[in-house]
Amino acid sequence: MEERTRAYLRGRFRDYYRRASIAPPPDASQREWGFIPWTEGPGTTMVRHRSLLELGALDEFLARKRPRHVYFSAGRYDDPSAGNMNRKGWRSSDLVFDLDADHLPGVSPTEDSYEKMLAVCKDALFRLLDILEDDFGFEDLTVVFSGGRGYHVHVRDDGVRALDREQRREIVDYVRGIDVEFDHLIEHKAVGGTAGRSSPAHKRSLVTDGGWSRRVHDRLDAFVDELLELPEEDALEKLREFDGIGEGKARGALTAAQNNRAQIAAGNVDVHPAFYQLARILSEDVLETGSAPIDEPVTTDTNRLIRLPGSLHGGTGLRVLRIDRDDLAEFEPLTDAVTEQFVGQDIRIDVTGTEDMPGGSQDSATISLGGDSFTIEPGAQTVPEHVGVYLMARGHAEKEKE
Repeated sequence: MEERTRAYLRGRFRDYYRRASIAPPPDASQREWGFIPWTEGPGTTMVRHRSLLELGALDEFLARKRPRHVYFSAGRYDDPSAGNMNRKGWRSSDLVFDLDADHLPGVSPTEDSYEKMLAVCKDALFRLLDILEDDFGFEDLTVVFSGGRGYHVHVRDDGVRALDREQRREIVDYVRGIDVEFDHLIEHKAVGGTAGRSSPAHKRSLVTDGGWSRRVHDRLDAFVDELLELPEEDALEKLREFDGIGEGKARGALTAAQNNRAQIAAGNVDVHPAFYQLARILSEDVLETGSAPIDEPVTTDTNRLIRLPGSLHGGTGLRVLRIDRDDLAEFEPLTDAVTEQFVGQDIRIDVTGTEDMPGGSQDSATISLGGDSFTIEPGAQTVPEHVGVYLMARGHAEKEKE
């Protein structure tokens, strides 16, 4: 990044922070703070091990330092400014989850647009929240758009603060569906005696009131409804599409579904051996598509630094934005996180290349920002400022003289 570009962004970040009012996180004085300034050179230098007492009033600090990135710790400490983690005196930590679009299954950072990657990430966010709220019963959740490639979720329920790394890793494994086996989701229920035996028979059932078992049951239940609405030959053909289910098993599973709809709705998967096999197959897909591919090191690290909501992301110029849970469905990151101060005027930039942009080629790239779509080509050009800030912060352009 050239000095002209760095100076321009540094100045515009200062303008933003002079007007912004940013709320600190709970227990802000007990947390470590860090930031990355607009320094020269190809790398970035993190300034960390600072306390809020050292930084001073948050708004004044941000306006004075106009940092490129700002962070605070998930952990709370006796002495957050101590330069050694062992001397900080750990008290507790938030449980933090990070979803990064670059790391999601089915996403190609080189082929997919930024808009598409964030849409896929938002779908994963809803799956994560479903698990955190329904399975764990967490209530004190803060959802944040990272300003970059994804979302953060901060959990601050009293019950999670003292969890150590291994306990947090168990939560990670559950959220990601790791080591969740179909057999672990099955309950064996006694159904009475059998001829010539004093011991009762058992039926295998899925629990329908929560957890991964409920998700598998919901998928199976919906699939059965879909089967029963089809003509018989179409239903059989659909069943035969699964590996290991031929004509005989398909017919057995369909007949069981037709004759035992109420039992299946109640969770019974023992209505026929082929139906039990079908439930096992569908469970594998549920675990793959229903899990949340969170970044494990973020959640297990009790000392993790995480972006400050309300700050600007130095790699995009977008706001790190806290989102009300009720507003999440309507949230559009590439519109809602655009800074108002960067809207309403044009600037001159020199685009150094477009092939490294998401979905771009050597000739051009299309980006959606602020509710509009822009075709960007290499070379000097005039663009809306919020587009220019994004391209410069991403390293795709340099500031031209006006």
